[in-house]
Amino acid sequence: MSYNIKSKIKDYWQLIKSLQTFLLLLTGITGFLSSRCPYTGWETFVLMIVSLFLAISGTTVYNMVYDRKIDAKMNRTKNRPIPSGRVSVKEAVILGTVLNVIGLGIAFWLSPLYALVVFAGLFIDFIVYTVWLKQRSPWSIVWGGISGGMPILAGRVLGTGEIDMIGIFLALSILFWIPTHIMTFNMKYFDDYKRAGVPTFPEKYGFKKARIIIAVSTVVSAVTFAAGAFFLGIEWGFIRVLILLAVVATAFAVYGILKPSDKMNFRLFKLASLNMLFAMIIIILGSIYY
Repeated sequence: MSYNIKSKIKDYWQLIKSLQTFLLLLTGITGFLSSRCPYTGWETFVLMIVSLFLAISGTTVYNMVYDRKIDAKMNRTKNRPIPSGRVSVKEAVILGTVLNVIGLGIAFWLSPLYALVVFAGLFIDFIVYTVWLKQRSPWSIVWGGISGGMPILAGRVLGTGEIDMIGIFLALSILFWIPTHIMTFNMKYFDDYKRAGVPTFPEKYGFKKARIIIAVSTVVSAVTFAAGAFFLGIEWGFIRVLILLAVVATAFAVYGILKPSDKMNFRLFKLASLNMLFAMIIIILGSIYY
């Protein structure tokens, strides 16, 4: 009995894509702490983390339900809980709904505007990106990027009570990282996506253009993080580190265009991901020690 419970929990954990979920959750924490809100207690901070975690997880479960037929055709994803039959569609829908309802409920209790931004992320990610565009157009990644930027914007909104320029800059930083993530996997698992009938940018426009977009988006993401930190007013010591990260990202991006390869492409993706992680840590530290 205990084994079955552990197995089920493990399956549910896979359904929420824990690594992706915690990365997006970190962006929300970054947005909130960047607000330097002096009147917000730790209770609000904890409830924000809980609400974002539940809403992001619930949305991811919905996506896994809708993408189950695609996942079943791809070697990389065919062993996921739903296509493998370990979790039923009904069970997953119930799980996703419970997570979303509780997450959005807590969000609305904290702030209606915050809840609206969280819901916008859910709607854009599931309805616009997954249901409407993912199987129709490679440009769906734009909307995937917009939804990916919602958690950091939501955190900022909860702390400031408004949608401001800094929040938009931070959201754009995440938006421009998304193509690096998606297109890298589009190329690495090119045959899988083609077999599943998912239109990708590398398939329609070629690997060369995809690599250029990955390089450009990596640089723009790094520069936008630095710009957000500048407008945030954190100390120049922190901003210099972000500028250095942007310079390193630019150098790798240029090299990736001049010396293209699958290995170099994946290295650029890892660099972009590390750059985003370090940028968020720097913004958090810069905001705390303001």
